[in-house]
Amino acid sequence: MSVYTPKQLEKYADTLIWGLTTARRGFKKYDTVLVRCDLEGRELGEVVHRKLVKKGFNVVFRFMATPALEKDFYELSDDKQRGFVAPGDREFYSAVNGNVYIHAPASLTHLKGVDTKRQSQVAIARKPLRDLMNRNEEKGKFGWTLCTYPTEELARQAKLSLKEYAAQIARACYINEPDPAKKWNSIFKEVTGIKKWLNALPMDTIRTESASMDFEVKLGDRRKFLGVSGHNIPSFEIFTSPDWRGTRGVYFANLPTFRGGNYIEKIRLEFKDGRAVKVSAAKGQDYVRKVMATDRGASQIGEYSLTDRRFSKIDKFMADILFDENHGGKYGNCHVAIGSAYTDTYAGDPSKLTKEAKARLGYNDSAVHWDMINTEDKKVTATLRNGKKVTIYEKGQFKC
Repeated sequence: MSVYTPKQLEKYADTLIWGLTTARRGFKKYDTVLVRCDLEGRELGEVVHRKLVKKGFNVVFRFMATPALEKDFYELSDDKQRGFVAPGDREFYSAVNGNVYIHAPASLTHLKGVDTKRQSQVAIARKPLRDLMNRNEEKGKFGWTLCTYPTEELARQAKLSLKEYAAQIARACYINEPDPAKKWNSIFKEVTGIKKWLNALPMDTIRTESASMDFEVKLGDRRKFLGVSGHNIPSFEIFTSPDWRGTRGVYFANLPTFRGGNYIEKIRLEFKDGRAVKVSAAKGQDYVRKVMATDRGASQIGEYSLTDRRFSKIDKFMADILFDENHGGKYGNCHVAIGSAYTDTYAGDPSKLTKEAKARLGYNDSAVHWDMINTEDKKVTATLRNGKKVTIYEKGQFKC
């Protein structure tokens, strides 16, 4: 039995296509769009596929590996198999114009107990494919979006009924609105005003203070804030990729998370000179430390983000980073990501940035990108280049 009506599915698919075509404005007929879908999200995937074909796109539809396939691969493969990249993948990912991913996991814990090193090997092997797409995105040749479809597993891990979980997604994505795309365009315009305000402030550092943390990042040269770009459905966050070298203090993630089959709770990171020098967690500590040892960049940050509670309707733990990183609730949220940075936060032409230029600007590079979320009441203060301090975020909302 479907959790959504046919009309809701149509609206959800329309919202995803809004996201895809907002993330990249240059789509044209016969562009190649990859749709990746977990089996549990098939009914939404079929509607998205139908709408994209009707719009004239060349659609490549792929189901994701099941939990059993994933587990068998990680447990039974050797080093060479985990480093394998299928013939044609480099050519395909260098040429594809769009990517829609429908996340609908049947299990969040099937990889528990699998050696973290094995998962890291696969991430490292596939990083060049992500780099290809990132480079094409910088050139305006590629765009992507993603969403989550409710499953029994997600609802169970979030301690909600499937009906409650599906309702939270519907409300967050505005698929009960008469015209979801119109609603998203309205939010897009409001957030554009906040981004303009932030980008006009000559910030040097950003300090985030709450009951559990005192954390500072250095914005870095030629940075800008992005957000509500169509990349994620839903997405309410306003984020940037700071100069990782200026990270200091304690960051604390009070919201739990699932990753790589593991449940992790209360991550605490202490930074000095840009790197996490102390890493702890109430649950899953060993796993966190192993992930942060994947490569050098995995213990440095690639993203700093704030979500305004006035936009986000998400007020429950969802056991899904896409929703949890956009948590609204009473105090909004702050999240940082360890690992790879987003170079489209460069206030210039990202396509002209060489690898060396990115390093000089302090953009972090890693096979890892892991969002860690804090929903506590917090005050965020920017220190401007002239030494003046400006409160930019308090009580869950921006102060512009």
